Parts: sequence; C-alpha cells; structure tokens
Amino acid sequence: MDMKQELQKRLTTKPILLMTHLVLGYPSLAVNREVIRQMADSGVDCIELQIPFSEPIADGPVILKASQQSLDNGITVEECFCFGQEMAAAFPQVRFLFMTYYNIVFKYGEAAFLQRTRDIGFCGTIVPDLPPEEGQTYLQQSKLLGLAPILFFTPTSTDARMQAVAAQGGGFIYCVARRGVTGQQTAFDGDLEQYLARCRRATDLPLAVGFGISTRADVALLTGKADMAVIGTATIKLVDAQGPEAVGPFITGLLAQG
Repeated sequence: MDMKQELQKRLTTKPILLMTHLVLGYPSLAVNREVIRQMADSGVDCIELQIPFSEPIADGPVILKASQQSLDNGITVEECFCFGQEMAAAFPQVRFLFMTYYNIVFKYGEAAFLQRTRDIGFCGTIVPDLPPEEGQTYLQQSKLLGLAPILFFTPTSTDARMQAVAAQGGGFIYCVARRGVTGQQTAFDGDLEQYLARCRRATDLPLAVGFGISTRADVALLTGKADMAVIGTATIKLVDAQGPEAVGPFITGLLAQG
C-alpha cells in the first residue's frame, strides 16, 4: 500500500491525522528516542525527522537553533540513518519521513540517499528547497523506489501551479499555511479557508497543513478542511521548557474531541 492509500485508509477511522517533526540530535538522540516513543504511543500517524543542515531556509529561529546545536554536537548523516532505522523498526505503526535540504541529499548522492531511505523502512522525503523543475531525477528515483516525494503548496501558488506540482508529487501535499518561515503564528481566517479549498480542488492527494499549528483549537479548525495537521516548532519548545515527558499529554490533548 503506497503512502497516499495508507493515509486515506487511516482517514476512514480518524477525523484528522497528525504529523510531528523533530530535529535529529537536538537536544540529543536519547531525548529524540523518548519523544518519538511518546508521539507513537499517543497516536501520531507520521513523523518527519529532520537531518540538520547549516542553512535551513524554510525554518524559523527555534528549528534553526536546534539544527545548529545538533551540528555543533557533531551529529552526522550516518547517525541519522542508523537512528531512523531503529525508530522505523521500533514503531511500525508510524510512517517516517526524512526532512532535510537538498545539499545534504546532493552531497550523500541522490540515488544512494533515496535507496538508503527506502532500505531503512521510511516512506518518503521532504526537501523544501528543491522545486520540481530542478528535481526531476529526485522525483523519478523516489517513485521507482516506492518513496513519496512530498511537494508543497503555498498561499501564493496559482491554481495552475498547484495542479502542476501535485501531478509530480506523491504521498500527500504539504500545504504551507502562510508566507514566511516555520514557528510563527498562523491566522485561522477566511483567507486560510479559501486557500485550503483551492488546495483541495487542485489534487486528490491528502492535504497536510503546517507552519504555526500548535493548539487543539488549531487542529479542530483544520478538521474537515485538511487531512493532516503538522506540529513542529511547538513540540521543540515544549521539550525545551518541560522535558520529553510532556510530549505525550500534549499530543493526546491536540487530538481530544470537544
């Protein structure tokens, strides 16, 4: 079953899915391991594991700081692959993806990176700085391997652009909720609703909405308009403030009804 079908199957029993994000090696792989366990036990559907890069252009200050500290601590791409393999084996109910920037993929070797990603049990990759026009070999190789190359819609995308992007992606579409970088507050207003309606018309792939999603109210507002909510910066802030043990109750609260 490919990722699109898997997510659609899950949506038959859940009103909305949840994808979480963490930066590998921040504050340590040991803390990452405990955070992922709590996420998995709390019912998270997908987890994107970010391989740190020195210039994460889509990310706001919280993820930028986390990436830099992880790099300062000496995290390597090899460690990220080994840790990812451990997590995919430990939590088969979760669909794991790597999120990183293209320089990491290019330096490792595009074909080798994607093959390794598939071999460790991951289902896709998110590379925000690689537009489809420049990523044809990446897109083709991903699909040959059965990996989902996740592509993006943004509020500035035209309807025609959305349709063209969706035709080349797989798994789901990552709908960026607003202009700017990760972690800033998103306004849940009529403009966002109209944007998500445009996203829905452009593709039959599931829609994941991220950038500024942080509360149960946010998730509730997305229910019925999107298929998956993406929680990133909020979790990193929570672990920084309260430790990894706070993650389980936070995730459970996001998905609580009423």
